[in-house]
Amino acid sequence: MKFDGASNVLGNGIGAILVYPNGDHHPFTSNLYFDCTNNMDEYEACSMGIRAAKEQKIKTLEVYRDSALVIYQLKGEWETRDPKLTHYRRLVLDLIEEFDNITFWYLPREENQMTDALATLTSMIKVNKLEDMKPIQINIYEIPAHCYSIEKVENDNCPWYQDILQYVKDRKYPNQAVLPIEVEIPSLRVLAELKLDEAEWIQSRYDQLNLIEEKSLKAIRHGQMFQK
Repeated sequence: MKFDGASNVLGNGIGAILVYPNGDHHPFTSNLYFDCTNNMDEYEACSMGIRAAKEQKIKTLEVYRDSALVIYQLKGEWETRDPKLTHYRRLVLDLIEEFDNITFWYLPREENQMTDALATLTSMIKVNKLEDMKPIQINIYEIPAHCYSIEKVENDNCPWYQDILQYVKDRKYPNQAVLPIEVEIPSLRVLAELKLDEAEWIQSRYDQLNLIEEKSLKAIRHGQMFQK
């Protein structure tokens, strides 16, 4: 468990994170709406994290913080002379009695950035009631977002530009290629304006269909020539 507290002109906030052996991180934050010192913040954050661990039925806990004062006071290596902190130390010692094994470790500040960020963020936010937020998930993106919209590999394990590359290399059209054919088919309005009777209109449509078929065959033969 890692914890931290933050006090600034905007307010007081505390943060704690339970880090499980499988790597899961469960953050907890709270606002402190009362006057307190930096060391009181630290003890508040520590007690909040320990209570959260108890609620999760955790029996073995390692506690880390970059505040040497709080850590060494809880370990009993430093005296607690400030009356304001005496009650906090007694509270934490009472809380840890239910654990089978709990240890306190000093942690360099650069390794405690997440809880520091949580505490600082919480101290800057004013809430009117309890706000429950889901655990924070942080992803790592190694390329710009727009690159994710490009499909690198198709279902056949070939790159998206495979057909283009194949045509440039071998002058072969893909099997599913659609060859464009330009055919002008007059609309019904145009035929009406030309005053064609029904028989002439049918013959005109028939001729157009024959033209489409003829040009389609030419296009197919043209494609086959490149594939040889």
